[in-house]
Amino acid sequence: MNEYLRLEKITKAYDGKIAVDQLSLVVPKGAIYGMLGPNGAGKTTTIRMIMDIIAPDTGEIIVEGKKVNQDFKDRVGYLPEERGLYKKMTLLEVITYLAEMKGLTRQDAVKKIDGWLEKMSLGEYKNRKVEELSKGMQQKLQFITTLIHDPDLIILDELFSGLDPINIELVKGILLDEKRAGKTILFSTHVMEQAEKLCDYICLINRGKLVIDGRLSEVKSRFGKNSIQVELEGDSAFVKAIPGVENVTEFNNYVELRLSPAADSQEVLRQISEKVKVKRFQLMEPSLYHIFIDVARAKPEDFTAPEGASHA
Repeated sequence: MNEYLRLEKITKAYDGKIAVDQLSLVVPKGAIYGMLGPNGAGKTTTIRMIMDIIAPDTGEIIVEGKKVNQDFKDRVGYLPEERGLYKKMTLLEVITYLAEMKGLTRQDAVKKIDGWLEKMSLGEYKNRKVEELSKGMQQKLQFITTLIHDPDLIILDELFSGLDPINIELVKGILLDEKRAGKTILFSTHVMEQAEKLCDYICLINRGKLVIDGRLSEVKSRFGKNSIQVELEGDSAFVKAIPGVENVTEFNNYVELRLSPAADSQEVLRQISEKVKVKRFQLMEPSLYHIFIDVARAKPEDFTAPEGASHA
C-alpha cells in the first residue's frame, strides 16, 4: 500500500482533558478515507492537527514520508467544520481571492471559475454577493474554494452538513471524480449512509481513541455476518425478546437485528412471522450505521485498538 498520510500516536489535551489519545492511523494515497465517531470523539481536533492549526502534545504527523510543514498547506483543500466566507463579496471575488491565497494566479483562477460554478449549479450567481445565497448554496461555494487549486489532499470536516439529498449526490459524484484523478480524500461525517457509499477505508474514534480502523469491507466482516434486516408490517417491539436476538436497531420501515453466534436465523424468522407479516427477510453484514451505534455506546475497554494502522 502506498501511504499518503500517517499519524503516529498523536495526543492532544485541553485543560487536562484528553481530546485525542495516542491516535495512529494511515490514509492510503488515492483513497477515500472516512473518519467517523460521535460528537466529542476527537475528529475535528485530529483534522486541525493534520492541518497544523494546532500542534499535537505528543506524536508525529507524516505526509509522504515527511513531517508536516507550511508548504504542505498549499497542496491541501480544507473545508473546516466552521464555515466562513466573506459575505459582502461576490462569488467571483471570493473564489478568486481564496484561489490566489492557494498559489493560483488570478488569470488561472478566472479560467476555472465558470466551470466550477456550472458544475455546482451556481453559474447564475457568479456576480451576486455571498450573503444572498442560502446556507446550502454557501456550502457549495465553499466546496468550490476547497478544490479550485487542484489539491493533492482533500480534507473535509462534516462535509454533508447543510446539504440536501440532491446536492449530497452532486458532491459525492465530484469526490469520486477526484479519486479517479488520483486525489487522496479524508473526511469526517455523521452521515453513515454516505460514508458507506463513498469510503474505501474508515476509522471510528470514540472518546479520543481509535477503536476500529481498516478497509471498509474488512471492518464490516470483522463484525460478523450475523445480522438480519427485516421489513415487516406492524409493531416490532416484541422482536427484542426473541431468544438469540442480541441487539435491535429500529428504522422507519424495517429493523436490523444482530443475532448471537448460536442463533438460528430461520427460527427467528418463524417467530417474527407468527406475529406480523414479513415483507422482506435478508441475511447481511451489519450496516455501518449499526457498527457506529455499537461503538458510540461502548465503553473504551470494550474495544482493543489495533497496533498502529491495521491496513498499514
